[in-house]
Amino acid sequence: MDSIFHLAQIKDQAVRKHSFAWIALCLALAVHVIDETLTDFLSVYNPAVQAIRSKFPLLPLPTFSFEVWLSGLIFAILLSLSLSILVFRGSKWMMPLSYFFAVIMLLNGALHITGSFYFGRMMPGVYSSPLLLAGSIYLFVCTRKEKKP
Repeated sequence: MDSIFHLAQIKDQAVRKHSFAWIALCLALAVHVIDETLTDFLSVYNPAVQAIRSKFPLLPLPTFSFEVWLSGLIFAILLSLSLSILVFRGSKWMMPLSYFFAVIMLLNGALHITGSFYFGRMMPGVYSSPLLLAGSIYLFVCTRKEKKP
C-alpha cells in the first residue's frame, strides 16, 4: 500500500512539473510575441515570404497585416494557456500536444537565432529566442518524465 501511495505521489509531481513547464512555454511565447512586435518582425517576414513565393509559387505561405498577425498570436497564446487546465488534470492527449508545442517553439527559437547568424545582424524576435529554447527543452523533459512512472 505504501508503494502505491509513493507511485501516486511521484505521478502527481510529474504532472505538476509538466503543467508548470507548459505554462512557462506559453509565457515564453507571449514574451517572444512582444519581442517580435517591438522589433518589427513583419517588416522582415512579409518581404521574405513574398520572395519565397516568387521562386516557389505553389508554396502556401501567408503574409499578414499587423492586426491579423497580432490577433492570431494573442488568440493562440490564450488558447494554449486555457489548455493548461487539461495538463494539470493529467490528460493523456496533452502529451503528444506538449511534444508538438515544444518542437514547434524549439524550431521557432532556433530559426530566429540561425537567421541572425546567417544575416549577420540581430533579427526580430532573437532576444527572446533563448526563452523559447529553454522553455521547449524543459517542456519536452517534463512531458517525458510524466510519461515514465
